[in-house]
Amino acid sequence: MAEQQSLTRPILARRGLMFILSSPSGTGKTTIARRLLREDGEIVMSVSVTTRPPRPGEVDGEDYHFVDQAEFDRMVEAGELIEWANVFGHNYGTPKSQIKTGLKEGRDFLFDIDWQGTQQLYQRMETDVVRVFLLPPSIGELEQRLRGRGTDSEEVIAGRMARARDEISHWDGYDYVVVNDDIDACFEKVRTILDAERMRRARQTGLVDFTRGLMR
Repeated sequence: MAEQQSLTRPILARRGLMFILSSPSGTGKTTIARRLLREDGEIVMSVSVTTRPPRPGEVDGEDYHFVDQAEFDRMVEAGELIEWANVFGHNYGTPKSQIKTGLKEGRDFLFDIDWQGTQQLYQRMETDVVRVFLLPPSIGELEQRLRGRGTDSEEVIAGRMARARDEISHWDGYDYVVVNDDIDACFEKVRTILDAERMRRARQTGLVDFTRGLMR
């Protein structure tokens, strides 16, 4: 009886990617992002720099890098941020060094940023960026979700709804658009997008040597 040849799965080197999730507040983006981080061991959250004060329970260096305005301005001037934007009166930005090093090492980064940050990232890191926009099933459903939180005043809700309409108007600046009418189904679609983007030929840097080996 011939010996059974042992089979091994090749581990191909690949370049990491920058996976962006954007949506109006109340669309379920945070829930999707947290589940993705919990269930997919190959992606980590990009830790932004912000001038916003820490909220209860937030940890510096894990949730955000908290800095004052002077330090943030210095980072902008020094070119240390890939992108930055002002959101609700506070500045947020993405540190350049940690992202570029991670991409070369094959790490994937998850970004929770708005359309402005997305546009800046795409302009500077085009081929490394995957843009996903989440939409609510209706504007009425979105308002109901915001009111259901029970934490915001009428003025704040009105402001968030106005901002939501503005953000929705930029839907066509994304590679993928997913309507979140069911959180589980939405998550599976987002996960499928991530898996497919990892398989793009241009990102699988180990394919050249691997295929050459197959042809010998």
